[in-house]
Formats: sequence, structure tokens, C-alpha cells
Amino acid sequence: MGNPKGVKRDFDQLEDRRLKAAKLFDRGLSQGEVARQLQVHRQSVSRWHQSWKEQGAKALKKAGRAGRKARLQPAQLEQIRIGLKEGPESLGYDTGLWTAARVADLIEQQTGHKFHPGHVWRILRSLGWSCQRPVGRAIQRDEPAIRRWKRVRWSEIKKKLFRSAAP
Repeated sequence: MGNPKGVKRDFDQLEDRRLKAAKLFDRGLSQGEVARQLQVHRQSVSRWHQSWKEQGAKALKKAGRAGRKARLQPAQLEQIRIGLKEGPESLGYDTGLWTAARVADLIEQQTGHKFHPGHVWRILRSLGWSCQRPVGRAIQRDEPAIRRWKRVRWSEIKKKLFRSAAP
């Protein structure tokens, strides 16, 4: 039931369809004929007809936006975007790594709205940010020594293990 994932509803188009149904009801067409002409389910037409009988065509107007109203206003989202670009160090954190908890802290400090860290990703995604993991490498990492170990020492260990496992 409902729309496939990712398909947005066109509320203006849906309202136009219901208002066309109201005009057809005014002309005296049956619910079945209205359903055929508009290519919709008879159950929908039945609901529309009931509303139309009780309150007229105004009952078939769109109700407004769907879902809960956003808690953050566009100006607040811009404020968060600027805070993200400044980095977590501006909030007093030691590293330049944004975590969900740190972003939730930023949002609470800048807007006064508290969000669970598990839900912060929606706000980040709406701002164009994506989830990324830092490369976990030590600063003291010695790449030439690692390559040498893999080429020489690992092959020695691997051969010994292979020989000892053979019967």
C-alpha cells in the first residue's frame, strides 16, 4: 500500500483528481463511473463521495503538508552547516572527527533542540554530508618497513606454516 520507496506524491495532482471527482458527482455520475473515468479504485471514490456529500467540494481540498513539521527551520540548518565547517574543535573536542554524538551536541548548543545521535544522520544527509570513516593508521607508520616485512618475513612464516601442516 502507498507509493514505492523514493516516489514522491504530487499533492496538487491528487487534489485536482479529487476536485474532478466532485464535478462528476455534481453532474450526477455514479461512483463506479467516476472511478472508471479517473482510473482510481472505487473505495477511494466512495470516500470522496461521502466527504463531498457531507461538506461539499471544499472537503476534497488538500490538507496541507504530509507528516510532522520539521523541528529545525532553514536558518537553523544553515547555522548547523556553518558549525560543521568550523569543526568539532570549535566545541572544545580534541580531534577534528565529527561523530553522531558530537553533531547532536552541536545541534543542541546552536538550536536548543535535542536529537538522539542515532537520528542525526538524517539532518547531516539533508545538509549534503555523508557518513565516512577515518583511515585508522598510526602517525608513526613506516610504509617501507611494512612492505619489506610483507615481502620477506611474511613469506618465510607462511612457508613454514605450510610445510609444518603437510603430513
